[in-house]
Amino acid sequence: MSATVTDDGTEIAYSAWGRRDGSPVLLIQGLGVDHRGWALQRGAFGRRHRCIAPDNRGTGHSDAPPGPYDLARMAKDAVAVMDAAGVERAHVVGASMGGVIAQILGVLHPDRVRSLTLAEWSNVVNERGMSGLMDDGMRWLIGPRLQRRFGVFVNVLARVLVQTKPHAFIAQIDAILDASDELRFELPKVKAPTLVITGSQDTLTPLGDAEELAELITTSRLYVLRGAAHGLMAEAPNAFNDVVLRFLDEIDDAAALAEQESA
Repeated sequence: MSATVTDDGTEIAYSAWGRRDGSPVLLIQGLGVDHRGWALQRGAFGRRHRCIAPDNRGTGHSDAPPGPYDLARMAKDAVAVMDAAGVERAHVVGASMGGVIAQILGVLHPDRVRSLTLAEWSNVVNERGMSGLMDDGMRWLIGPRLQRRFGVFVNVLARVLVQTKPHAFIAQIDAILDASDELRFELPKVKAPTLVITGSQDTLTPLGDAEELAELITTSRLYVLRGAAHGLMAEAPNAFNDVVLRFLDEIDDAAALAEQESA
């Protein structure tokens, strides 16, 4: 793990792997999950890209300052990680809350973004602590097939969530709620090629929400992974990896062709 200190004094940790000469990919995880949430993407993405996965403030090895948190601030954290890694522009892949952070990067920091991929329960934490997510949260995150067939992996993912400090988890939830309406009106400003990818069984962010997101971002396309839920990159990793990597290849190939034509 590496780390950088942001302009507000918060240390943000990040994991880096993959091809040094590959096009950079910044992977931003969702609510309460750190870089380990990309475990099933490491090999596939790393063979073709230089990968950087920050731990959002409040998760993993990053600092967990007192709230309130702000998603625009967390987007600045991601930019600080890019600066520390020496990356000028990157494909940004965001899951759940990470997808909202990615959208903010597309709106506020468009010069740092090659493309966007957007993979689309506070009271439980307050009343029962993070362990309350072990059962209730997993029902929202993943579909019934994964719960039945991959119980070991589900337990690992749940332990990642449980390790997040309750105050930081709640601060992330509050940041999501504060940002959603305001951001919606800014999304038509996104100019980066965008892939919106969602699971057909996602009950946390239903298909209609993904369709609306794709309509608001005029440079986007929508892909639905059949049979997957909110944790689609864990439930259907091969399909997820294939769709996203084909999209990234398309963007890189188009950029290389444009560079050749202008030479």
